[in-house]
Amino acid sequence: MTDYEGVILDVDGTIVRGSELIPGADDGLRTLQTVDCSKLLFSNNPTRGSVHYREKLEPHGFEVDPTSVLTSATVTAEYLSRTHSDESVYLVGGDRLASILTDAGLDLAAEPGDAEVVLGSFDDEFSYGTLWEALQALEGNVPFYGTDPDTTIPVGDGTIPGSGAILAAMEAVAGRDVDAILGKPSKIAADAAKKRLEAAPSDTLVVGDRLDTDVALGNRAGMTTAVVLTGVTDRSDLDDAAVEPDHVLESLGDLESIL
Repeated sequence: MTDYEGVILDVDGTIVRGSELIPGADDGLRTLQTVDCSKLLFSNNPTRGSVHYREKLEPHGFEVDPTSVLTSATVTAEYLSRTHSDESVYLVGGDRLASILTDAGLDLAAEPGDAEVVLGSFDDEFSYGTLWEALQALEGNVPFYGTDPDTTIPVGDGTIPGSGAILAAMEAVAGRDVDAILGKPSKIAADAAKKRLEAAPSDTLVVGDRLDTDVALGNRAGMTTAVVLTGVTDRSDLDDAAVEPDHVLESLGDLESIL
């Protein structure tokens, strides 16, 4: 039994690092399976769709329904297809995100001058030339969005630069901030999560490893929040943090103490 009607669970840094299950995550996931509440996995990964996380967790013995998974990529595709369906989107991002956007029916601009909307995201081939083209695309005060603000991404052997680093470069050359971030911790992301869970915010628990995305999303939406210390956040970060979680867990294995 649990007092919560819904649980939103981050993935990278909370359940897995790279392809490896984080110690304690299996206990936390099994605890979650025993409670009667709605469950949603929500990753800020802008390169993957929902099916990927079923395939990622299956080898570890956990079945995941893709309809109970959101990513910043799927939230972005849904939002842009709803608000900019007839406009050409100039993407600074990878091929996987491009496929998710086109599958959602969006038209991707081939040239910067064709941009009616600009979207910045993770791109492991980002270069000076990419930044120059992004500057050209942003010259008409077109709508400017980012998939997520994560400046770094946890991987198996450390961290790599993320979407937030690329967005910072785009903002710097264009002399403007993004109009909106579409993934966590935005209201757009929170609304997408609430729609999937159909649980009252006051009865929803958010668990993740990032204060500025996972915990911030929950705090803004009136949800209970917990940070795990298995990803980018450690105890020293909590002392002067602008965003405070309701609970601090060493790992997802301590989830039972909240539920």
